[in-house]
Amino acid sequence: MDVALAFVVGVVYRADALLLESRQMIGLLAAFLAAVLAAQLGWHGTDRVIAWRRRSED
Repeated sequence: MDVALAFVVGVVYRADALLLESRQMIGLLAAFLAAVLAAQLGWHGTDRVIAWRRRSED
């Protein structure tokens, strides 16, 4: 039982250390994904506005 508990504690400790070390990379990846999604939304929104204005001119 002690071996299993020590194994679980070791795994949790290593996972925590890995997350702390990779926090900057996770933040950078999240910022990149947010920028891509914002660009996609902006592009789609612009297309909708242009299409709406063209319909109102016709």
